Amino acid sequence: MDSSRFFRVNRLKTVLRVARLLLSSSPLAPAAAKSYCSKTSRPPRRRSLAAIVYPLGHPSINLSPELDRWVADGNPLRIVEIQNLVRDLRRRRRHKQALELNRCKVSEWMKTKRNAIFMASDHAVHLDLIGEVHGVSAAENYFKSLMEKDKNEKTYGALLNCYVRERLINESLSHLEKMKVMGLASSSLPYNNIMCLYTTTGQHEKVPPLLAEMKESMVMPDNFSYRLCINSYGTRSDIEGMEKVLEEMALQPQIVVDWNTYSVVANIYIRALLIEKAISALRKAEGKLEKKNGLCYNHLISLYGAIGNKAEIWRLWKLQKENMKLVNRDYTTMLQALVKLGEIEEAEELIKEWESSGNSFDFRVPNVLLVGYRKKGTMEKAEVMLDEFLSKGKAPPSSSWGIVATGFAEKGEMSKAYEFMTSALCVYKPSSGWEPNSNAIRSILHYIADEVDAKNVETFVDLLKNVVPLNGDIYHTLIKSYIRAGAGIEKLLESMKSKGIEPNEETLEIIASFK
Repeated sequence: MDSSRFFRVNRLKTVLRVARLLLSSSPLAPAAAKSYCSKTSRPPRRRSLAAIVYPLGHPSINLSPELDRWVADGNPLRIVEIQNLVRDLRRRRRHKQALELNRCKVSEWMKTKRNAIFMASDHAVHLDLIGEVHGVSAAENYFKSLMEKDKNEKTYGALLNCYVRERLINESLSHLEKMKVMGLASSSLPYNNIMCLYTTTGQHEKVPPLLAEMKESMVMPDNFSYRLCINSYGTRSDIEGMEKVLEEMALQPQIVVDWNTYSVVANIYIRALLIEKAISALRKAEGKLEKKNGLCYNHLISLYGAIGNKAEIWRLWKLQKENMKLVNRDYTTMLQALVKLGEIEEAEELIKEWESSGNSFDFRVPNVLLVGYRKKGTMEKAEVMLDEFLSKGKAPPSSSWGIVATGFAEKGEMSKAYEFMTSALCVYKPSSGWEPNSNAIRSILHYIADEVDAKNVETFVDLLKNVVPLNGDIYHTLIKSYIRAGAGIEKLLESMKSKGIEPNEETLEIIASFK
């Protein structure tokens, strides 16, 4: 069997196997079957609304059909339950779903408003979600529709947050001034919002004066206010200014300098290559450690990884394991630290520990090691790793296949790069957020234009155009493969023009080279 035929057969087997695995794990599969196949003596527990909402994990998935079905089945929509779910969905950045749920809450409140109070804080949450999902104009319209009694510090603050999120500097500053005039800027929150705006727009020098204005206006800064100011000095490499703000913060009776602040300071010292000062800040951060808060450990492990202190990384990892159950985020953080240090063998052992931990299987964890293999150029190990997952019934997503494809492309092993990128494209889901590495795609297109038959080139392009828009490189690949196969290219050239891609000098050179 020639190599190209062997490749096609082998690839077909792999893709079919992946497709079967994806189908078996699909949310559309009959999940209820397992519940009724074992113990039938105990009646099934009534499902909560949360059990319906949480599995619909990607933020873009529409909740409305599920909510309609929930109500049609005779289940209640409880305002308190919806409120808790909305809060959690916002924390998970599933804003569109949170807005859909919150609309249900508004609807239920309208039905029972004699017994329930829809407060300004509820309007503020709804306004912020509208701004997140539909934009500032929609948020402004909602704000205008409110009764005057509901236009208070919370709803004004929510609208300010919408302006800040869209980085609308003039609108944000004008809105803050209006809040000041109306006496609605008495807390640190609106000032913090503007400091965030200055930070995200690169105007770091404007943060300290705003902190000074807060104090002059008798508005008490909080931890976040000081942390933003500390970061503004650090970003400008003003270590002395940063240290003065930290000293001032430590003297405030209403503030306890927390682990997060010290970790920010440590990171600034690390960027400035002041390693001894960074270690001192990290020790202070550990002194404020919340033993049951995984994020504390994650931050410290990452920062010790940045300065290359493997002993401290493992010490903190052991301490975390003693104090709490590890979740996938913890393993991901530790793997990233080990990969950064080039400790691939230790990362491999940690992957084995994670697999036996009983945690849910999430490919974002092993993807860290795949990236490590890519950096080291040991792509054979990455290939074996994916094969092992397949043999265990775990179907790698596009992101995993894509990492390996990119690694092979960087090594110049284009046949392998093409093979793995094809797998990535075959299992692509629009909701995944994955995008292929542009350099890898460019290299693969150049390779298949010269080495792969026209039919398989067309197949690859058909898959690729579901992920990235058609461009000149893609058309040039098709033109080359068509000419090699003796096929006409007139329709291809017409298609190029219809997509707004005019044939250029490279196009003419490709055509001329085959004459």
